[in-house]
Formats: sequence, C-alpha cells, structure tokens
Amino acid sequence: LPAQGSLLYLDTLRHAFPQALAPQGTALLSWTPSGPRAPAGWPLSTLYCTPVEAGALSSRATALRVQLLFALRMRALHVLEAGLATELHDALAALRAGWPGLAEDLALGRLSPQPGLPEDVRGRLQALLAPDAARAAELRAECTQGFEGIVQRLWPQLEVVVVGTAHGAEQLYCEALRQADCKGLPFYCPFYRAAGALLGVNLWPKEPAPRFLLCPDWAFCEFLPCPAEEEPRTVLLGELWEGREYGLVLTARAGEYRCCAGEVLRVAGFHKQCPVVEPVRRESQALSVRGESIPEERFCRSLCRAVGMWPGARLVDYVCVQSALLGASSGACAPHYEVFVELRGLRDLSEAQRYKLDQCLQEDFPIYKSFRFKGSIGPLRLHLVGAGAFARLREALGSPLPMPRVLREERLLQLIQSTVIS
Repeated sequence: LPAQGSLLYLDTLRHAFPQALAPQGTALLSWTPSGPRAPAGWPLSTLYCTPVEAGALSSRATALRVQLLFALRMRALHVLEAGLATELHDALAALRAGWPGLAEDLALGRLSPQPGLPEDVRGRLQALLAPDAARAAELRAECTQGFEGIVQRLWPQLEVVVVGTAHGAEQLYCEALRQADCKGLPFYCPFYRAAGALLGVNLWPKEPAPRFLLCPDWAFCEFLPCPAEEEPRTVLLGELWEGREYGLVLTARAGEYRCCAGEVLRVAGFHKQCPVVEPVRRESQALSVRGESIPEERFCRSLCRAVGMWPGARLVDYVCVQSALLGASSGACAPHYEVFVELRGLRDLSEAQRYKLDQCLQEDFPIYKSFRFKGSIGPLRLHLVGAGAFARLREALGSPLPMPRVLREERLLQLIQSTVIS
C-alpha cells in the first residue's frame, strides 16, 4: 500500500469524524490467516484495541469471535473496522447466537477454549483481559432487547463503520447491515483495489455509494470503452469521459504482465483533473448457459425484486450455479440456473412463490425470456438453505477474499454440496 494512500485515508477520516483517530478507539474484525494486516492500510497500530494475533488464527469463525470479544470490552469505540462486510455480518451473527457466553467471558475476564485456538495463543490473549462485570451486564441488557440497531447501542460513541469492500459481492451485506444491526451508522469504504493493486482512494466517506479518486502514480491503468468498439483501443486517464463505462487494463508494477482486470468502472466526475470512478461490475460474474450473459449485479436486482414479493422475507445471501456444474444431480432438463438462497423471516416457499424469480428474470431480460420460450433454457430451480449455511461455506473456502456469487469452478462443487445443499 503506498504511504500516500494511508495518509489520504487518515486525513479524510479525521476531517469527517473528528474522534475517529483516538488511541485504542478502533476495533478490527478481519481474518488474515497469512499474517496480521490492517485492511484499511494505516500504519498506526496504537489506534486499534484488537490484538493483531487474534486475526491470524487458523479458524475464521474463531478469529472473528475472539476479535468480537475484545471489541465488546471497549464501550468507547469510535470506529468499527472490518476487512469485508461479510466478516462484520458473521461476527454479529456470532454475537446473536452466542451472547450469553460472550457476556460470561467478559464478566470473568477469560477467553473460553475454542476450535482453532491453540492453548499458548489463548494464554497470551487471555492475559490481556480483565474481569468487567458492568460491561457484561450491559451486553446482556442490550441483547435481551433484540438486535435491531445493536451496534450503536453497544458502542454509543461509534461514528463510522469502515469496510474493505462495499461494492460488488459485498454490497448485499452492506445494505443488510445498514437496515438492521448497524442502523443509523455511515459505512465508509476507503480504498479501491483490483488484481492485488491499490488504484484509488475514497475522499467522500459520508456518501452512501462509494466512489474513488484514481491516483495516477500508484499503478499504470488503461481503459477499454464499453460497449466494446469494433477495433478496441485503450485510452489513458486524461482521455476518459464523464458518464462513460470502461473496462480496466492494469499493469500494477514495473515488470509485471499487462492484463485485463475484469473490472468495469463508470466515470462519475473529476477531482483536480483526476477521474473519480464507481465500480459497476466484474465481467467474469455473469450467468450464461446459452450466451445470454446476465450480469451478477442485475441478477441480484431481479432476485431482490422477487424476495419483495415473498411476505416477511429478507434476503441474507445467495449463490447461483449453472446446471452443468452440478452434472447429473441437476436433472435431465435443458441447461438452467440453480439458485441457493438463505432467507430470514421465511422458512418455506410455495411453487408459485419460487416461480416469481424466473418470472422476474424474464421481465428484466428479454433474451432470457426468448430462450425460456424456445425451451433452450430450462426453468430456474430455487433452493432454500438453512440459517448460517453461507457462513459455513465461507469457513470451508478458507480464503479471506470475497466469495463469488456466480460459481464456475469445479473445485467448489464439493463445498457447495457439503455445506449449502445439505
């Protein structure tokens, strides 16, 4: 991470939220099994109240629970930081399911044995804890009242939630957190990364939709206009037009290969002659069993519209698998989509309700409707999965990266069958 990026981030955060840089005023929820690292990239470890060793545990679920316990100790938090919105969601799900045990650990000043927590590490972390009966009582009182707006009730001085990614596959969780657990709090995504390189910084932390200033000397970027021209030619930063979409071509460092990053950006404007962009989609995240190419973010919109027709339902997460990936287990009909959905507030769906998603897709995508009419694409199959299925899938994947929602790789098949489908 360029030092300029960290300094821009810290300066932006301080101006927008004056108490955000208070010592020990930031709690971190981020699983980094390869070694401790702050997702926001700042070099000032004194800002964190979370031990760096807690995030490097071998188990994702255990790492997030231990970090949550240390966060709960500090009532005067100003910033809650998560590497991914899904990590914040899963940590709060652990709070919802296990708050009596967390309250007991707070009261006794202990760290209970857990899978993936070696005894020597547990001993070092427990030495940092002290009994706090008053904070434990406060935790019990707030959780007994329910979990709507629980984050601000537990940390009344909290100013902002910082997440490493708030667009693409993570946007669904950001919206869910804004509407429930984190109600009333702004979400700030400070950096834009692609293909392992840092490309831009968000200078507008209080705006709901993240947009990023592309910094010209962090990586060498070229852009392909979208839709593609007959003879595609890349353009440079100074040749971009406001309002247009571009595919990103990236050369991250000297000597590295030049590659298409698979990212599509929209130019939202300019700041001191540098372009300000909004991530639109990942080109690889598209459904296409017959060449129809439905982008993941537009499929998600259709799914959310269908969920709105199911009384009491709230979408937690989903994955979509093209039927060819599942082989014989998907049946003998024409190629189709297999969609696995986790809902809250609804346990089952009638066949008529399940068909609503296929109907929404036909209304939103004429090409899909045409293929369905011809019979070359079979009816979509919708499966409901149990609570926590996607958290178990993320744990099984063993990767701190965002989980794709359109799954294509054969290696994921066994994980899907063993965690989500079962």
